[in-house]
Amino acid sequence: MKKLFSLLMILGIFAFGFNAVAQDSTGTASDTTVVAEPDPIPEQPEYEIEEEAQSFDQIIKDKFIEGDPQFMSPVLICLILGLAIAIERIISLNLSTTNTQKLLSKVEDALESGGVEAAKEVTKSTRGPVASIFTQGLMRMSEGIEMVEKSVIAYGSVEMGRLERGLVWISLFISLAPMLGFMGTVIGMIGAFDAIEAAGDISPSLVAGGIKVALLTTVAGLIVAIILQLFYNYCVSKIDSIVNSMEDASISLVDLLVKHNLSK
Repeated sequence: MKKLFSLLMILGIFAFGFNAVAQDSTGTASDTTVVAEPDPIPEQPEYEIEEEAQSFDQIIKDKFIEGDPQFMSPVLICLILGLAIAIERIISLNLSTTNTQKLLSKVEDALESGGVEAAKEVTKSTRGPVASIFTQGLMRMSEGIEMVEKSVIAYGSVEMGRLERGLVWISLFISLAPMLGFMGTVIGMIGAFDAIEAAGDISPSLVAGGIKVALLTTVAGLIVAIILQLFYNYCVSKIDSIVNSMEDASISLVDLLVKHNLSK
C-alpha cells in the first residue's frame, strides 16, 4: 500500500512538473511574441528646400567652370556691375518720387498764410525733383510770372538729366554681355576646328569641349542681357512717371502763383 501511494506521489510530482514546464515554455513563447517588433519600414529620403537650392547653385558653378572662366568671367562682371547700377538707380528714383498733390496743397496754404517766403521754406524742406523745381520757380517770383515759367522749364531739364544718370551704363552692359558671349562662341568653335585639324579626323570627343564653351558663353550672355533689360525698362518707366508729375506740378505751380498775384 505504501509502495502504491509512493508511486502515485511520484507520478503526481512528475505530472505537476511537466505542466509547470509546459506553462513556462508557453508563457515564454507568448512573451517572445509580444516583445517581438516588426521590422522598421525604411524611411524615405526627404529632400529639403535647402538641398535643392544647394544643388541648383552647384549646377551653376559647374556650368560656369565648364564654360571656361576665361570667357564666363567678363559676362559675370557685366551682370554684377549692371545690377549694382540698376539697384542704385531704382533706390534713387523711388526716393525722388513726391506726392505732388500734397506738396501743392502745402505750397498753396503757405502762400495764403506767409507769402512766397513761407512757400520757399515748404519746398526746401521737401525732398525730390518736383520740390526743387518749385524752389527755383519761387526764387524767380519777384521777376514776374514769365521768368518763373522759364526757370521751371530750364531747371526741369536739369532734373531730368539727373534722373537719367547711370542708365547709359546699364544700356552698355546690356549690349556688351551678348557680345562677350558671342566672342566666347567664336573662340570655342575655332578651338574645336583646331582640334579636328590636329587630329585629322572628326570625333565627338574632340569637338565637344569647344562646342560646350561656345554654347554656354552664348547662353550666359543672353541671360545677363535679359535680366538687365528688365531693370532698365523699369527705370525708364519710373523716370517717365516722375517727369510727367514734374510737368503737371509745374503747370499747377504757375497757376497758383498767378492766382496769388491776382489776390493781392
